[in-house]
Amino acid sequence: MPVFDNAKIVLPGSVVDGHVAIENGVIRAIGEGRTGTADEDFNGDYLIPGLVELHTDHLETHVSPRPGVRWDSEAAIQAHDAQIAASGITTVLDAMRVGLEADGSLTSQDSRDLADVINAAQDDGRLRAEHRFHLRVEVSDEYAQPGFALFEDLPGVAIVSLMDHTPGQRQFRSLDAYRNYFQRKSGMSDAAFEDFQADRRARAARWSDENRRAIAVGAQARGVVIASHDDATAAHVAEAVRDGVTIAEFPTTSEAAHASRAAGMRVLMGGPNLVRGGSHSGNVSAGALADQNALDIVSSDYVPFSMLQAAFKLSEREGWPLPAAIATVTANPARAINLADRGAIAEGLRADLVRVRRAGPGAVPVVRGVWRGGVRVA
Repeated sequence: MPVFDNAKIVLPGSVVDGHVAIENGVIRAIGEGRTGTADEDFNGDYLIPGLVELHTDHLETHVSPRPGVRWDSEAAIQAHDAQIAASGITTVLDAMRVGLEADGSLTSQDSRDLADVINAAQDDGRLRAEHRFHLRVEVSDEYAQPGFALFEDLPGVAIVSLMDHTPGQRQFRSLDAYRNYFQRKSGMSDAAFEDFQADRRARAARWSDENRRAIAVGAQARGVVIASHDDATAAHVAEAVRDGVTIAEFPTTSEAAHASRAAGMRVLMGGPNLVRGGSHSGNVSAGALADQNALDIVSSDYVPFSMLQAAFKLSEREGWPLPAAIATVTANPARAINLADRGAIAEGLRADLVRVRRAGPGAVPVVRGVWRGGVRVA
């Protein structure tokens, strides 16, 4: 029975100096003090649960590392998986783009093909983290429903998010922010960009409400958790309640975050927002929501390591002891998608564990070991 000794163990409600014993991939015993016969001496490093990541767009940067470049899918997935595991993430929901066929290099069919490669690699034992799926459905697009249908028989879908990136609302209430994000990335002329915005608004007027309702019904039929995305107003939250949403992803205002909380949803914000001290789009900061007790889950969004960094940074804020901060990247996301076997260090739970060294307040944490099901993966 492997024993990890001399660790600062982050339990659900406290931090204790002690040891953890593992048997057959499960945590069998937790004790205070040193055993003196450990298989691994942590030398006072932290022992935390493996991180549970609900929303990462990071895989796309490996699949399409440059405009017009498409990397080998298996190699891209393994590179993504290695970075995920090295960041302390033991369960990851890979975001699969659904819709926006005309606007991006990856189509819904590309996403489905990629998901099949991920499942095959997982079945072959080639991946370090456990991979599941998050379908990011752009409801303002005419391809949303046909794209969603491509995933009807895909195993491992855990979240369906209802997204609408139409200019002038939600994430892009600021048209200057929208222009800065899309025009700079696309290289469009001013005239072409105005036509692009007009087309996006016309599509949204035609498709958003119909697609939102249909996708929500489809997700409910499959028993899949539904997330809203970038809600900004009380009306947006009311729409989310109507659609059976239980996770509010990246609300853009305090108003929407508090309304979501009041409706029983868990509020998810991005690690980069918390680490940087603000939103890149000028929306509400994750830190502000943390101070207002309106933050439940932190995801990595587009920087895998930001989850761990954000959790420790959060622990330095008033009212956020380390166990509560760590729960935003472990127990809380696990419960949000009904995974009761992980997310905490407790007897009987899966031994998904991370060894972390931190020099002190303000220091960037260092991942020194990662175990999934008791097996070292990083």
